[in-house]
Amino acid sequence: MSEQTAIAKLNQQIVARGVLIKLVIFTLALAIAPLGSYFGSLKYLWDGNSTYAAITAVMSANVVLVVYIIMSLLEDQSTPAGTKETKEDTKKDK
Repeated sequence: MSEQTAIAKLNQQIVARGVLIKLVIFTLALAIAPLGSYFGSLKYLWDGNSTYAAITAVMSANVVLVVYIIMSLLEDQSTPAGTKETKEDTKKDK
């Protein structure tokens, strides 16, 4: 039983590390993408029209958020049903 417990804890740590890395990447994307798209579109796309550049920045922020939500839903679905512990499993281990 102790080997199974150690493997389960190791798997949980790996999953937690992956989730944290994904959160950091999307946090940086949420900070950089709107700013970059605003100033980039202000100079190169809209020729100084700040209203259209702001709309472009808002759209890029929404794209980042939607991609994050979709990836988190897919990650939740990809978790095997057998690895989730129920209350009965944890009571039996104790």
